[in-house]
Amino acid sequence: MVGAENPPVGTPAGMRKINQRAVLDLLRRSGPATRPQVAKDTGLSKPTVSQALLALEAAGLARATGHTSTGTGRSAVLYEADPTAGYVLGVDIGREHLRVAVSDLGHTVVARRDERNTSRSGTALVSAVGALASATVREAGLSQADIVVRVLGSPGVADPDKRCFRHAPNLPGWGKAGLLDELEGVLGPDLMVENDANLTAVGEWERGAARGASVFGCITIGTGVGMGVMVNGQVFRGATGAAGEIGYLPYGQAHAAGEGEDAPPVRGHLEEATAAQSVVRGARELGLGTAKSAREVFRLARDGDELALRAVEAEADRLAYTVASVAAVIDPELIVLGGGIGTAADLLLNPIDRALRSFTPLVPSVVQGELGDDGVLTGAISVGLRAAEGLVFERKVGAA
Repeated sequence: MVGAENPPVGTPAGMRKINQRAVLDLLRRSGPATRPQVAKDTGLSKPTVSQALLALEAAGLARATGHTSTGTGRSAVLYEADPTAGYVLGVDIGREHLRVAVSDLGHTVVARRDERNTSRSGTALVSAVGALASATVREAGLSQADIVVRVLGSPGVADPDKRCFRHAPNLPGWGKAGLLDELEGVLGPDLMVENDANLTAVGEWERGAARGASVFGCITIGTGVGMGVMVNGQVFRGATGAAGEIGYLPYGQAHAAGEGEDAPPVRGHLEEATAAQSVVRGARELGLGTAKSAREVFRLARDGDELALRAVEAEADRLAYTVASVAAVIDPELIVLGGGIGTAADLLLNPIDRALRSFTPLVPSVVQGELGDDGVLTGAISVGLRAAEGLVFERKVGAA
């Protein structure tokens, strides 16, 4: 049956399949169109377009969506790619929150659920993710068979050999061998897994602040620190998939808090110095003892609290160091601030720019991300849709 699903390109069946895919891709890319418009834009003859549309309708991949006037009083049928031909499941796993969404092929989210992550073991987290995903699919009125692609975003780097995540210290048990198999068991087969910062970068490139950028980095700062790098529309992963794990950059303070200038420097990692908890720690060291979260420090800073403003300035200096380190390596045209810290860009962008200009000639544009907490899910759905479009076509055309 392989020959039936993939007819040789030079045969009539193979040509029909190529023409159908060309018509479907045009409808997906350009939106509803009439037969004459499709023929003009694809370069195919009108009879060929008519045959392709009939086949796509029969396969459930395209549908009539109304009529339009041709300007001579006659109306023509409008066709569109059928967004209900398949669905994508996106999953965002974070230390504090779990987010799941189901999208149709038209990029419309038909169901979404968010929950606090209260799990304290890998086994408990896998169970919680599976339950939340199943509930979201049911809420959409779908079955697991309707889900064509499943994409999961998580801190860390997927290890294909041990089937787990490396470099995810904020998720207990996430480095356990076989974890990815457990996730597939509760979410479904052929699960696509990706680093959360990479997915945020994809989301910002397709639907956010990085539209059209050729080389950019998306720095996400919340419980942890990460970065997704995209070059010409593709995620740059490095040799082992760990490109962008900037939380492991060495970072040293001038001296330990409370010690003199002659004290030895404190060595650590960038994540310890810039993640959300460091904002709270810095505020308390300055005397702002009431601060319980980074968001609270930022709120106080917006209200004009002097100690909170000093804590924000210190965070901006640390972030400027991060941006300068990245700029010297990848020479980005743009840096997008995402994650929880990204919501405070109104306080951080100006001091980051001042600090950058004070110690490096490499000063990329630094902007606030547009997607906020939806960055990972948006990227997951975008990645899933790219894969789903081809899979749905092959399955439905082959079955038609």
